[in-house]
Amino acid sequence: MWVITLAAERMAVTSMNRFRDFWPYYLQEHARAGTRALHYVGTSLVIALAAAMPLTGYWWMAAALPLAGYGFAWVSHGLIERNRPATFRYPLWSLRADFFMWLRFLTGHMKYDLARAGVLPDGTVDPARRITV
Repeated sequence: MWVITLAAERMAVTSMNRFRDFWPYYLQEHARAGTRALHYVGTSLVIALAAAMPLTGYWWMAAALPLAGYGFAWVSHGLIERNRPATFRYPLWSLRADFFMWLRFLTGHMKYDLARAGVLPDGTVDPARRITV
């Protein structure tokens, strides 16, 4: 459950106990299209590597999974979004959200999810709907 206080037109959340509470925050932290695009590349590489390992027998590729997934994501946060990845505060929910975002992108649902989270088409977040933790 969110505990919300309005301060300087921001929603301050003291705790997130459910993934559905985390999801809008995660989307706000990935507001720019370039950030999401690099996440999609990294997640796609992780899935391709994971699928290739049993087919090829090259189990050493497992070592490349974190590099492929987190490498693209962290570069996008540093160079495009200019924020700290949610992975550091919410590691398991962030991992789940990466795959969920990839799935929502592939199925054409991201535009709806972003709008619902207060992410504007220009890659900014509506200040009145900004979630801070």
